[in-house]
Amino acid sequence: MQIPMVDLKGQYETLRQEIEAGFRTVLETTHFILGPQGKALEEEVAAYCGVRHAIGVASGTDALHLALRAAGIGEGDEVITTPFTFIATAEAISYVGGRPVFVDIDPLTFNIDVELIEAAITDRTRAILPVHLFGQPADLAPIRELCRKHGLRLIEDCAQSFGAEYGDRRSGAYGELGCFSFFPSKNLGCYGDGGMIVTDDDRLAEEVRVYRNHGSRERYHHSVIGYNSRLDELQAVVLRAKLKHLDGYNEQRRRNAHRYTARLQGTKVTPPAEDGKGLHVYHQYTVLSDARDAIHQALTAAGIASAVYYPIPLHRQEVYRELYAGVSMPVAESVAKRVLSLPMFPELTEAQIDRVCDVILGAL
Repeated sequence: MQIPMVDLKGQYETLRQEIEAGFRTVLETTHFILGPQGKALEEEVAAYCGVRHAIGVASGTDALHLALRAAGIGEGDEVITTPFTFIATAEAISYVGGRPVFVDIDPLTFNIDVELIEAAITDRTRAILPVHLFGQPADLAPIRELCRKHGLRLIEDCAQSFGAEYGDRRSGAYGELGCFSFFPSKNLGCYGDGGMIVTDDDRLAEEVRVYRNHGSRERYHHSVIGYNSRLDELQAVVLRAKLKHLDGYNEQRRRNAHRYTARLQGTKVTPPAEDGKGLHVYHQYTVLSDARDAIHQALTAAGIASAVYYPIPLHRQEVYRELYAGVSMPVAESVAKRVLSLPMFPELTEAQIDRVCDVILGAL
């Protein structure tokens, strides 16, 4: 039984008619950029997230970059974030001339350890950028209190958490700016690259809209140096079709995760922890095991995909190694050696989950 990390074909088949009809509309009208599909998607995402504004951009990385730029983060400013995430989080800080300041992670949730943040704040700190890793929101209430206490911006990296909740708010609606990725494998994914920024702040929303469109409020009038970062109409069609079903997809992910957990409980594999402070939407189902490499090899031999997210913490990456020479993040470094993500997508069947678990138990 071949089992991939993610299978997008089944979802496409169920949405094929709606998506292809939307494509035809776009192709017939030839309105490909900043058109009615994108505008409708922005309104629908804003309503879904419970915020005033949603602004489509070209990628999740651009969402982070433009959010930081709109928030006024610039040369020499420090932004506190996690070392255990995809490099786009730190890249975006570097793009604006800032310095990522890494704080170690919680050993259960893999999110930034809020108890360690305040000690990392200096007179150059301008923002805190928590990542909602693998679909579980970081502990945002104490982070927001630190931001209020020290006059810092709170920007959420929601690339892996569309539809997740913290308390009574959706992912992205807690901070001043929330940044989403629509990479195809995400909980809400398009058929290429895409991203979105959400905010309740009218001024920040206007700044983002100007930056994404070459620094222009009026055609051929440019007030700042901007970027070409616009979500195209064809991707908006896909996202609008999927958004209607997102809560159901996320519930299926949770169902699949809980079946995995029930099967692996009490073994030498530690299932992911839910902190109980919100809704985990399981972009990834990531376990911990000292036998990680043996399990990975056994799954590969059985035709089952698995992946290590992430094998090298950011402070150990070549690009940041010199900046963080001698710095240790012991939890992130330990976790990186033991994590393994298992197949996870809404259409994953119970039989497939049981097959994955049988192979893991056999490897142990």
